[in-house]
Amino acid sequence: MNPMRVLSLLACLAVAALAKPNGRTDNSVNQALKPSQWLSGSQLEAIPALDDFTIERLENMNLERGAELLQQVYHLSQIHHNVEPNYVPSGIQVYVPKPNGDKTVAPLNEMIQRLKQKQNFGEDEVTIIVTGLPQTTETVKKATRKLVQAYMQRYNLQQQRQQGKNGNQDYQDQSNEQRKNQRTSSEEDSSEEVKNARTQSGDIIVIDLGSKLNTYERYAMLDIEKTGAKIGKWIVQMVNELDMPFDTIHLIGQNVAAHVAGAAAQEFTRLTGHKLRRVTGLDPSKIVAKSKNTLTGLARGDAEFVDAIHTSVYGMGTPIRSGDVDFYPNGPAAGVPGASNVVEAAMRATRYFAESVRPGNERSFPAVPANSLQQYKQNDGFGKRAYMGIDTAHDLEGDYILQVNPKSPFGRNAPAQKQSSYHGVHHAWNTNQDSKDYQ
Repeated sequence: MNPMRVLSLLACLAVAALAKPNGRTDNSVNQALKPSQWLSGSQLEAIPALDDFTIERLENMNLERGAELLQQVYHLSQIHHNVEPNYVPSGIQVYVPKPNGDKTVAPLNEMIQRLKQKQNFGEDEVTIIVTGLPQTTETVKKATRKLVQAYMQRYNLQQQRQQGKNGNQDYQDQSNEQRKNQRTSSEEDSSEEVKNARTQSGDIIVIDLGSKLNTYERYAMLDIEKTGAKIGKWIVQMVNELDMPFDTIHLIGQNVAAHVAGAAAQEFTRLTGHKLRRVTGLDPSKIVAKSKNTLTGLARGDAEFVDAIHTSVYGMGTPIRSGDVDFYPNGPAAGVPGASNVVEAAMRATRYFAESVRPGNERSFPAVPANSLQQYKQNDGFGKRAYMGIDTAHDLEGDYILQVNPKSPFGRNAPAQKQSSYHGVHHAWNTNQDSKDYQ
């Protein structure tokens, strides 16, 4: 039987059980679902066919309705734990952004040859971003673009500093219109913050897995272990063929790709005996389909350090701890302040991390140990301070809570006013990719 049909069958069985003439429900269904998750027949019938699920549809629902629907589908899939994954995407596209705003694009199996042609690639830090949702809506596209822009700015800052004198003269020579175009969003930084930033040079690789997950069926049925193993083997091949250090790699996964990143890191360790330096999960998702007798999901131990940011625990995300340290902005909830739907809530983790990557903003998100927002407020936010984002200390453990702003700048420690950014690489990516970078 097609594994996706299992969910439909489970729904029918649950409806039948709930509609028994004697009014009693089947014990197996009753025991499998938590009491708070029991569904009436009408609720089950209201769940749309999974083939009709799209990111756009979830975006058009309010946060509460989208979260409720995803919770129902997830719990139905877990009743008998027999929904096995069956989708392993092929032809995944990879791109490497260039300083001029362009990018090198190739399938995963061809990208290493392209990287060999890039001078000094991999000599410094390498950040690999694995997307987890299709770039079909502005919410998803914007969040990913913000993250890439932030790393472009961060990694090219030293070059900007070296070219400072010439650059300042170039800026003075620009027209007012050109200067106006260099105004950036509030997630970007003033020249003073840039001056004080602690950065290093590096390279960015984006593995666009999300574009292959353009239906909920593909998203739900993704074989996380096999897909992760494919990417893990590719990383091993890249390290070997480019003769680059492995301990400078930072692997970042969005949503379901957070788990794929964890599986990729595990495969890297299995093949090399070494662990990657860091894996970051940006709102790790619930896992609908799981292989039997296999522990699936991002977890501590997948790399030397694993951190996770949870922004949609009861929506697209998972309430399960996923790393050495787990951050819960405004506490575990369906969403975060300012997010109107589950997709926006899920992508806020990416927006927060991007904001922290901006030079000078590394400590915009102070957090303290707490189990809930209530406990956080009872302590008035006092406790051993840590920082969510790029500057997270690698010796942290446990759950951390923090409060965030509903609009950019999201970090409570972020400078109150952002000024126009400097010119150069960062400006090229802002103007060439999309000028609508506000909010």
